[in-house]
Amino acid sequence: VQLQASGGGWAQAGGSLRVSCVVTGSDFTINDMAWYRQTPGNQRELIAQINRAGKANYHDSVKGRFTISRDNAKNTVFLQMNNLQPEDTAVYYCAARVVGASDFGFWGQGTQVTVSS
Repeated sequence: VQLQASGGGWAQAGGSLRVSCVVTGSDFTINDMAWYRQTPGNQRELIAQINRAGKANYHDSVKGRFTISRDNAKNTVFLQMNNLQPEDTAVYYCAARVVGASDFGFWGQGTQVTVSS
């Protein structure tokens, strides 16, 4: 199973970016998909996750600004990030959990998002 993230980059405060992640090579049904982010010296934190039915949950820090969505037919998850702030600067990782698994066992390579004030 491979997760390939794309998108990200640089934005000014108040701007928008979109990151995508496609899952390939899986013979299993993907259940939950998620986005985490990590800054230097800190643990990776879960910011948004979505189940196969489309129900989403968000970290308080991104509620109302970020939207997670997915295309089950293409095994792809998206994160639309609006009203970006400098504190959103981080490496963003996508993750997938297959049906029957308790953890997010598959991870993308990470994509850098940088927001300047």
